[in-house]
Amino acid sequence: MSISDLSGARWRKSSRSGGQGGNCVEVAGVAPAVAVRDSKDPDGPRLAFGSAAWRVFADRVKASEYDLES
Repeated sequence: MSISDLSGARWRKSSRSGGQGGNCVEVAGVAPAVAVRDSKDPDGPRLAFGSAAWRVFADRVKASEYDLES
């Protein structure tokens, strides 16, 4: 599968998303990248990030570096 053809991608949503819908993204590993899409618009635009860049982003999210102040 190429990054331009995501028809066979296995999309997954965070277990923390819950079943209520809302603002969710889904990700799919499509070596050598990670693809991201809006779960409310699965046929809409998708973004692809290199695996290393995605790993840095995920680590920073887990470390609360991107938390918004309320």
